Amino acid sequence: MRASEITEILDRPFSRELLARDVLRLAYVAKDGTPRNVPIAFTWNGAEIVMCTTKNAPKLPALRENPTVALTIDTEVHPPKILLIRGRAELDAVDGIPEEYLRMNGSYEMTPEQRVEWEAEVRSLYDGMVRIVVTPTWVKLIDFETTLPSAVEELVKRRVERENA
Repeated sequence: MRASEITEILDRPFSRELLARDVLRLAYVAKDGTPRNVPIAFTWNGAEIVMCTTKNAPKLPALRENPTVALTIDTEVHPPKILLIRGRAELDAVDGIPEEYLRMNGSYEMTPEQRVEWEAEVRSLYDGMVRIVVTPTWVKLIDFETTLPSAVEELVKRRVERENA
């Protein structure tokens, strides 16, 4: 998929809405060869999806071995809005707490006092984290208004052909 196509899809209003959400699902292949799909907080910086995790997270050895990932961001209403993203995970170990981690957890409902307590707890627990950075190499937005899953698009096309025969 060309970069211009990716940019065009990610700039659509529904995509921007989905990229502003708190949690996505990260799919990858575990070290034992089985698939994994885990929810994880994220932020979109305009070019990359950034997730943060503990330095001892089980997903890290798997991502080092096979960095190919698929991400899903969707809604829980009908019709659903679904953003599918594929890319390669780049791992960036950092000392302390990445600013992205503090920002991506900023939309949870907390009082200012709770926020101070939460941040102090985070800073006391982690001596560092790993940023998982994914630059999209393929994207698809499914909104069930202008775009459908490819299998449904095929069924619609077949129906039209039958009706026109």
